[in-house]
Amino acid sequence: MKTRLTKTAKSNELRRHAEARLHEQKKNRAPKGAAPVSKADTQRLLHEFQLHQIELEIQNTELLETTDRTEVLLQNFTDLYDFAPVGYFSLDEQGVIMGVNLTGSGLLGVIRSELVDQRLQRFVTPASQPILRSFLKKVFDIPGKQVCEVALLGKNGVVFWADLQAVSAVFVSGSKKWCRVAVSDISALKRIDEVQRRADALVITNRAMKQEIAQRRIVENALKKSRLHQSQMLEQSRRMQKQFRHLSHQLLQAQEEERKRISRELHDQIAQTLVGINVHLEALTQGAKLDPTGLRKKIVRTQQLVDKSVKIVQLFARELRPSMLDDLGVIPAINSYIIEWQKQTKIRINFTAFTSVRIEALSSAQRTVLFRVAQSALTNIAKHAEASEATVSIQRVKDAIHLEIHDNGKSFDVERVFFADRRKRLGVIGMRERVEMVGGHFTIESATGKGTTVRAEIPLGKAAIKKTGALRRIQTVDSDQLLSATPVLT
Repeated sequence: MKTRLTKTAKSNELRRHAEARLHEQKKNRAPKGAAPVSKADTQRLLHEFQLHQIELEIQNTELLETTDRTEVLLQNFTDLYDFAPVGYFSLDEQGVIMGVNLTGSGLLGVIRSELVDQRLQRFVTPASQPILRSFLKKVFDIPGKQVCEVALLGKNGVVFWADLQAVSAVFVSGSKKWCRVAVSDISALKRIDEVQRRADALVITNRAMKQEIAQRRIVENALKKSRLHQSQMLEQSRRMQKQFRHLSHQLLQAQEEERKRISRELHDQIAQTLVGINVHLEALTQGAKLDPTGLRKKIVRTQQLVDKSVKIVQLFARELRPSMLDDLGVIPAINSYIIEWQKQTKIRINFTAFTSVRIEALSSAQRTVLFRVAQSALTNIAKHAEASEATVSIQRVKDAIHLEIHDNGKSFDVERVFFADRRKRLGVIGMRERVEMVGGHFTIESATGKGTTVRAEIPLGKAAIKKTGALRRIQTVDSDQLLSATPVLT
């Protein structure tokens, strides 16, 4: 209805223009002084004919103008269609090419006339055939734009990747379906994606390599530390072996020196005493009948010689191993040794021992170690320290017996003593070896102005660490007094 009204208004407008032009023509053609036409019908028909003629002329002019504009628009559309940056393919439901622009024919490398009525599947690689069939089915079955990527065969069989975008349509004259497919060459994008994928893979690989390098460096550093530790342990083992060899050599020398001393003492004292006893006995046998009074005096002298020999033998026995250590225990043995040591050296010692009633449950080897460490430490104090006072203490610390000997004498370099190969320090090394032999721990601290402290810690067995029972405190007062024991609760 709206279209009909528009056409009627346009006809009326056209008629008005025609009447105006006819009136103008009559005005220009009519001679001056001419008589008017007498017949009205003739004039009316002529008027109508002229009007139709003018209308046709106007319509023809408009038609020519419209045709020119249409041709220009068609040319512009054709240029846009043919020279578009993407290829346009018109396909039916079977994928037959119904039309294509120049860009599309250029992508495939085939002229446009040869592409028409060809199936697009002919230019698709075998691997992409299923993708194209699924794509066309979706285009004609599902409304809206569909997209896919396929590999196409271009000029000279060159394969390139293409992006396909299509929307279905219907012919105006019928119900046959078709679709317009926009085809774009995305090979460059694919190459960029491939390069990016490889770059990402390289980044991941580089990250993994960096982690591997870091781990290898950690392992390498660990190996270096391990080798350094092994080297240090090997060097320490070598030094220990040297010390052991040195200790063995010193032990052998000490044994020989002790044997020489014992032999000399036996020869000089025991042998001479026994010879004297023998001489006196011989004299007794010869002069028994002649001088009974002198016989009594000789018997007394002989008894004195025998008593002296017994004391010398007891002294040797005590120096080799005091019987008190086995009979009474380590505390009385150390106490007895300290009393005799003070008499000989005139150095005052404060001896304190806190020990449970089960301390004597220590093994014989452990008791011997405690006694020998105290003996060696006091011997070193007498020979080298130049001290005026010393302390000896024995305590139970957790599950161990702790022995500590401290003096106020001069100090020495502990490391140098332990690791010197040529200096004769058998006492220090021997103490450490004895303590470590029974699983204990031995240390020496020496500093200028503070004297020297020897510590030995020997672990107790389960049977020797019972906390039940009383403790007794043993203190040495003077060198000529015995120890006094005071009970103390645990």
